[in-house]
Amino acid sequence: MSNKFFAVTLLALLSATRTFAAASNAVTADAFTVERPTLLSLGFEWRIDGDDNRNASVEVAYRKKGETNWQAALPMLRIGGERVTGYAAGPSRYGVRATSIYDYTAPNMFAGSILNLEPDTEYECRFVLSDPDGASGTLAQSVSVHTRKAPAPAPGGRVFHVYPAGYKGAVQEPAFYSLMAAYYLGADESDHSIAYPPRVEPGDTILMHAGVYKDARFDYSGFDPNAASYGTPFDGTYFLTASGTPDKPIVIKGAGDGEVVFDGDGNNNLFNLLAGNYHYFEGITVRNTTVAFLLGWKSIAGASGFSLVRSRAMDVGRVVQDEWAGSKDFYIVDNVLIGRHDANKLLAWYYRPEVWSKFPGFPAPITSEYAIKVYGQGHVVAYNYVANWHDGIDFSTYGTPSSDPDKNPSANDFYNNDIYNIADNCIEADGAAQNIRVFNNRCVNSVTGALSAQPIFGGPAYFYRNLTFVGTSGGPLKLIDTPSGVLIYQNTFIGAGRLMGPASNAHFRNNLFVGDNWQEAVFNFSTFTNYSSSDYNGFRPNPGVAENFGWNSPDFAVAADFGKTVKRSFTTLRDYSTASGQDRHSVLVDFNVFRKVSAPDPNDPQRLVKPEDYDFTLARGSAAIDKGVVLPNITDGFTGRAPDLGAFEYGQPVPHYGPIHWPTGSVPADTPRSITGPAR
Repeated sequence: MSNKFFAVTLLALLSATRTFAAASNAVTADAFTVERPTLLSLGFEWRIDGDDNRNASVEVAYRKKGETNWQAALPMLRIGGERVTGYAAGPSRYGVRATSIYDYTAPNMFAGSILNLEPDTEYECRFVLSDPDGASGTLAQSVSVHTRKAPAPAPGGRVFHVYPAGYKGAVQEPAFYSLMAAYYLGADESDHSIAYPPRVEPGDTILMHAGVYKDARFDYSGFDPNAASYGTPFDGTYFLTASGTPDKPIVIKGAGDGEVVFDGDGNNNLFNLLAGNYHYFEGITVRNTTVAFLLGWKSIAGASGFSLVRSRAMDVGRVVQDEWAGSKDFYIVDNVLIGRHDANKLLAWYYRPEVWSKFPGFPAPITSEYAIKVYGQGHVVAYNYVANWHDGIDFSTYGTPSSDPDKNPSANDFYNNDIYNIADNCIEADGAAQNIRVFNNRCVNSVTGALSAQPIFGGPAYFYRNLTFVGTSGGPLKLIDTPSGVLIYQNTFIGAGRLMGPASNAHFRNNLFVGDNWQEAVFNFSTFTNYSSSDYNGFRPNPGVAENFGWNSPDFAVAADFGKTVKRSFTTLRDYSTASGQDRHSVLVDFNVFRKVSAPDPNDPQRLVKPEDYDFTLARGSAAIDKGVVLPNITDGFTGRAPDLGAFEYGQPVPHYGPIHWPTGSVPADTPRSITGPAR
């Protein structure tokens, strides 16, 4: 081989290498996906190739169909390459071992949501992909998407009337004396109880008249039509196996003549809907059962289109249980869900025994595990009052997401819920992949992190405009099991900064982190990615704490290192900002930024803080006013020179928390505060 040939060949190889490197930094557009719409949000995903240096971007705009002006939304979040790993501790003959339960790498893509929309409305949405290193493929996407409308009974369907066993008054026909007799063509308390086919069809309504429906489930009563809750022998479960449609659900509804109570008589499961889609429950009370509504089991079966509206639950272990990846479009709104935990004091489970073991009742038994747990796509959980549980409202910590797009855990909304007295977390976004939105919620009194992302598989997970007043050692956030793609915007957090990482691709803007006098750092974040960021926040350091700030990330010379961080701790905001490059526009605050808020007593963490005793809106002249940055679609309509910090813009109305339309029925005597009366 001649030297000349070798030189030419080497030059060609070097040129090809440079071309390949440039192409890797340039972006190529791939598949664009519109996720399931919810009432207030739209989610999108855009796969790409290239952009190794992560400087591509997607600008987003939207408008109602027929309008002229476009409005800016938040840019889509760049994700890709973030590794999410999780380990569970399990017993062994020789002690405790760690077992890997997932190991996931986020795909190369953009994802994001358009927020704060109107239900049942058509929107035009525009997306533009760009990259200073070059871009190819279809670089602009325009789609028209309709937000969902709230589920409701359909007009024109048949109506069946159900009265409690032994009812002697006048009835409306067709009349039945148990739910099963109306739902199916027949019912009895014998071997034939499962033999009857369904009577109901899509669009039908079963009106439950006032009374207590409690099955004599151990009574083998054959064909006795007077048997209580006729047709649910032994297990006392209502197996509802017909299906409605999105526009014509099967409706089971209180008739409006008094409280309708379904009593499980201590059974395991009251309503089983594993094979029944699009059921709509309204105006009922459930009690005295372990699982009120069973809607999904992982890898086995599950339902879609479940609605629970203006209803109550008490003396229940779980109200809604769903852990099936195919579940879609739940609507759980305006309910009062009261757990079995002590209503007069906060109890901890095994978390931090050095703090909690001195208090009677530690560790707290999980007599009510969670109020709501869902998985899948398109769910809306909003305007509920949830009190006295281990967990409040959960997305299932399901494990590695399915590769089937129809079962990818995406596009779910939790908002305007009022959550109180929780032994673990108020809201868990755990297990979600793309576009889970947690916003406008109030969480007061929780032990182990008010809002949890344990983990998030790629994201984005949106936590915005939430209020948390923890007052315990847990802190406002739980960002553990290496979540990736977490956006924490415009929240008011009162509590210490524990359990914050390691996370990847996480971003903090316009928050108030107000230390609650625990001897903990107010903000101690760990991340595997140096492209995580934090700025335009307000911090109230905890007095007497030597290291109030922490930013623990890989060596600054690398973009990411999944599994290794350098510990960096600081006493002052200035030292932290200078050394880390984070929070350069952030400010120091104190409790006087609020109209009426004071620090809790760390020596009495069991004392329940009552939110009605405080005013979390900003005081006139507060150090938090005009200190934020514009976040399109979140800070729209701000007053002053710039957005304010925290959940509440000065001078604007506070969000409504809990039910707008209160469910019928008395409130349990041990409820810690009034939850009746007009909307607050």
